[in-house]
Amino acid sequence: MGLLFLTGWHACQKHAIAVQPPPFGAPYERLSEYHFFRGAPADLNPNDGVLPYEVINALFTDYAFKSRFVWMPAGVSGTMKTDGTIEFPSGTILIKVFYYPEDMRHAEGPRRIMETRLLIHEENHWSAYAYIWNERQSEAIYSPVGDLLPASWVDSSGLKQSIHYLVPNKNQCKNCHNQDETIQPIGPKYANLNRTLAYADGSRENQLTRWIRQGYLNSDLDTAAMETMPLWSDPSAGSLQARALAYLDVNCGHCHRPNGPGNTSGLYLQFSEVNATHLGICKVPVAAGKGSGGRRFDIHPGHPDASILMYRVESTDPGVMMPELGRSMVHREGVALIRNWIASLDQDCYD
Repeated sequence: MGLLFLTGWHACQKHAIAVQPPPFGAPYERLSEYHFFRGAPADLNPNDGVLPYEVINALFTDYAFKSRFVWMPAGVSGTMKTDGTIEFPSGTILIKVFYYPEDMRHAEGPRRIMETRLLIHEENHWSAYAYIWNERQSEAIYSPVGDLLPASWVDSSGLKQSIHYLVPNKNQCKNCHNQDETIQPIGPKYANLNRTLAYADGSRENQLTRWIRQGYLNSDLDTAAMETMPLWSDPSAGSLQARALAYLDVNCGHCHRPNGPGNTSGLYLQFSEVNATHLGICKVPVAAGKGSGGRRFDIHPGHPDASILMYRVESTDPGVMMPELGRSMVHREGVALIRNWIASLDQDCYD
């Protein structure tokens, strides 16, 4: 009996259940039903075809760490468009796991997974689904209404931090992922993916090359005119302005773009933007009020404390702060970068 049991167990391990995508529009109740991971769910050991990836610059979410994965059905692949974004095939699932290490000075130690967000390309549109992990870290349950979860950790300076972590509801997901009134992925684009990644098999490879070898991206990439964003937190990675724009692109550019929900502001905070007025330099806001803090220009060169942008990224007032969702804390390091960039600008708005 024991031998038969062990033989059967090893057979199950050898022939693991493949990823099971749900019917379009009908997400599973439990995250485990997708079979994205093998073994203990919280170990995040990806199943066959579940490819880990990392962006160069990540959206700030109250200092949460993130693990990202992509899965595609057999026989299809994505296409890199001329603007560096990826046209994903129907059935693609983007998986993002949010977690806090108990001690950020030892990020590989114990951790608490808060939620897993899925973006599923369902025929001709994307749908967003959030799954909240239980206390035992054994399962995550679909929650279209979101939640506020207590979270605590020791930060990189050794201080204890505690917040109520926001899991967005289904409608809130649309606020950030809205382009041309449809949900679209934000992070996976050439400028933010063109980097080397260390894989679990010990290899190191440019992850776009790995996507091509996996069959997840076509090989006819003409990237000669495409830029790669520098890591905003690395002073050696690029100029102060390039790093500031990389940070603003990831944290603000998904709304503040010509086809985003913040387009009526005329403030476009994308890495590729070259128009100084669109970047807010000496630009008077379209609508004044509480969000302006009494300041005249979106960015007043040389004067961070006279700049509306600075006022809003430093605030935690829900009626003032930017971004509007995804944070309850001030991102100290990011704010310092933007402050230094504005202080470095040399232009007179009153010419």
